[in-house]
Amino acid sequence: MPLPLPGRPRLRLAPLLALLLLAGPARPISFQLPGKARKCLREEIHRDTLVTGEYEIGAPPGSSSGPSANLKITDSAGHILYAKEDATKGKFAFTTEDYDMFEACFESKLPVGTGRMPDQLVILDMKHGVEAKNYEEIAKVEKLKPLEVELRRLEDLSESIVNDFAYMKKREEEMRDTNESTNTRVLYFSIFSMCCLIGLATWQPQLDTAGTQPCPPRAISQMTPTDWSYSAGT
Repeated sequence: MPLPLPGRPRLRLAPLLALLLLAGPARPISFQLPGKARKCLREEIHRDTLVTGEYEIGAPPGSSSGPSANLKITDSAGHILYAKEDATKGKFAFTTEDYDMFEACFESKLPVGTGRMPDQLVILDMKHGVEAKNYEEIAKVEKLKPLEVELRRLEDLSESIVNDFAYMKKREEEMRDTNESTNTRVLYFSIFSMCCLIGLATWQPQLDTAGTQPCPPRAISQMTPTDWSYSAGT
């Protein structure tokens, strides 16, 4: 009987460890927003997905005035999903209607009568799908134990991963169909181009032969008096 290899238990635990790593909480994004600048974050999100987020804009260090920036969240068509002027701290939530690219833009504002504004610190914690669900509220409503809540979260995460793979498979099929259609069109165009080249190659010698044939001499009887006078002068 073959002995089990030392690395096999690790291989069996690899999917579980990967799932647990994916189930970990996502960290918020922080960056510096210079004065009179505009920075945007883009992300692709599936349809019918709940998106929640929290943001906080810190005042510039050493500044007497508070933070001054605008926040706008739009889709690829330019539809405004959330907008806030003079944003400092808040939350937002929306549900996507279709698979699309969403953009969250922070635009710094420079107050009138001031010099260069120092950089502002922007913190954005954006979640969607399983991460956006409030499992504490679900546990209170359904009276679930902590272990049951964790199992529910892992179940939702597994379903989300399966849906992602299904979407990737669908996209792969669409791209394959497009590739096959393009190859067919290129083949037909190549055949048409080859036929045109063969036709031109066959027709070109006939044109050259017709162009090099000498013109028949005109009969003397058909010469006009003008032609006779021109011949005598020469």
